[in-house]
Amino acid sequence: MGHEKPVEPFSDLHVEEGHVTATLLHDPTVEGLDMALYMDGSASMREEYEYKAKSNRFLDWLFGRKPEPMSNQVEPQVRWMLEYLATKDRNGLLRTAYWACGDGGGIEVLGELKGSDVKEHLFPGPRNMGTRTNLAPAIRDYVEYLKAQAKLGAKRGCAVFVTDGQIHDQHEVEEMSARVAKEVLAGRLPRTNFVLVGVGGDVNEEQLEEIAHQEFKGIGHLWCHRIAEEIGQVAELVAVLVDENMTVAAGGTITDDKGRVVKQYEGRLPAVLEFDVPEGTRSFTLEVNGQRFTQPIPEDDDHHDDDDDDDDHH
Repeated sequence: MGHEKPVEPFSDLHVEEGHVTATLLHDPTVEGLDMALYMDGSASMREEYEYKAKSNRFLDWLFGRKPEPMSNQVEPQVRWMLEYLATKDRNGLLRTAYWACGDGGGIEVLGELKGSDVKEHLFPGPRNMGTRTNLAPAIRDYVEYLKAQAKLGAKRGCAVFVTDGQIHDQHEVEEMSARVAKEVLAGRLPRTNFVLVGVGGDVNEEQLEEIAHQEFKGIGHLWCHRIAEEIGQVAELVAVLVDENMTVAAGGTITDDKGRVVKQYEGRLPAVLEFDVPEGTRSFTLEVNGQRFTQPIPEDDDHHDDDDDDDDHH
């Protein structure tokens, strides 16, 4: 069996009797996107971050059952978001942080987390929970980060902010948004979007709307927002908002090495592409958003691979 390394944007390739399964490393419709996730670290989130046993520890001991691992309400949602948003990110690593820590303006950065390692990441909440909910410092943190990433190839930015309460620095947030729009327009910052998700009954929806409805000349809206009734709905809402705002072009086309269309995607591209190619096909091409990505296909029982250096060693 021949061996082919996946070319970007594919991270994995499996071919069996003409049936191809190709996994995307990142969504090629959002080339160069650098994503970040900021979770509310204010004291009103204390209960959501609290670890609780899923089962009765005494009964587990009594019946010799292995107790289920402790969990909190936030962890499964953040893991879900990380895993999903990493498929959009240019290198699969997400800047992840708690915001609104300490005096309300503190940021506790967890690091650039790998979406494929989500089960190893714990989210117990910040060391120093905040007394206020100030969003402007979190925006500033992301903008500084994005400027550094732009030097490394980032072409677009998107930061997701999750909050469960009233934002105490709305005026500063609006001023900072105007500054960000100016930086983008002047070319000093890649095109940027902010996603704001409020959770629960203490969120001021009118306030989120005012922030999101700001429009900037030559840019339009920087923000989009939604409200989730409970923390368990956050991940899905974030995925929908990111898709709506980030996917530049819907769908894509896969052709074989003779240029014949073997699969057409009308909606957004799934993370795993599956299709069949005619016998003897040496490569396929994914065309999306005006870009073409050609992936050679490993050959089964044939060893005269003239144009494939990789296979010379197998």
